[in-house]
Amino acid sequence: MTQPAPMAEIWRGPFLESIHLGHAVICDDSGQIVQAWGDPDLVVLSRSSSKMIQALPLLESGAAAQAGLTPRHLALACASHSGMPIHTNMVRDWLADLALSEPSLRCGPHYPSHRATEVAMIQARETPNQLHNNCSGKHSGFLTLTKHLGAGPEYIDTDHPVQKAVLEAFERTTGAPSPGFGIDGCSAPNFASTLHHMARAMAHFAASPDYSAEAQLHQAMRAHPEYVAGDGHACTELMRACNGKAAIKTGAEGFFNAILPDLKMGISLKIADGTTRASECAMAAILVKLGVLEPDHPAALRIMNAEIKNRRDIVTGYIRPAPALL
Repeated sequence: MTQPAPMAEIWRGPFLESIHLGHAVICDDSGQIVQAWGDPDLVVLSRSSSKMIQALPLLESGAAAQAGLTPRHLALACASHSGMPIHTNMVRDWLADLALSEPSLRCGPHYPSHRATEVAMIQARETPNQLHNNCSGKHSGFLTLTKHLGAGPEYIDTDHPVQKAVLEAFERTTGAPSPGFGIDGCSAPNFASTLHHMARAMAHFAASPDYSAEAQLHQAMRAHPEYVAGDGHACTELMRACNGKAAIKTGAEGFFNAILPDLKMGISLKIADGTTRASECAMAAILVKLGVLEPDHPAALRIMNAEIKNRRDIVTGYIRPAPALL
């Protein structure tokens, strides 16, 4: 099947009102497809869901060890964080340890996605800076590698040694040359692959030995899910609900990746219309299907049967996984 498959349904009362279509692949440690929905050969941009790959050169080069980075730093390097103080304070301190500061980043500023932090900033008339960018941890990792290599400050340029190292890691873990790249929201290159090859990369992470750079990254994510996203975010909530059995990472435009070390499997999915609510629902359903997430866990119930409310806070419907995923 090469056409997108039903991934999530929107119900309003007894009526099926909308359907989100998409593609998903589960790979084993040999790179073979265990199960697929839609088109495994679809060329995709994995966006922030592939930050684990972008962080590999940070460890493999020895830069992380030289800088004394902890598992919390590594989790933050893989993060799309919500801009809570635990995130921004760590990024600030990380840069200071490199004898750098916020202007050294190249990710751009935006308000935190953590609502309470955003409101507090607005009330205090504080202007957001690049520390609040959800990718500032990844960019701090890039800067750490830049300093280790003695390279120039424009680490987001595609011909910079940092991005050349990222491309090498990307093609090595996916097992195929990248057909190109797009520029991500944080200004860094985001390399393309097929959905199958991205799931293969996640399975590669899952099957890597405990001492490897891949294992160090997914172990850090599983140990510190609060640094990967933040309270109330699906990545953090699902990792907590899986009790360390999965490293899960979302990306813009309806992308999701998951690393399952116990099963030595990887999951990649893309919602065709780029909707986050559908990608979260679909990923939770696949995790339940594989026995990694308990179906009656509050986080699973909340994400797989998310309430839709109107302006009067009345529940008018639900988001549910498409039957094909169950």
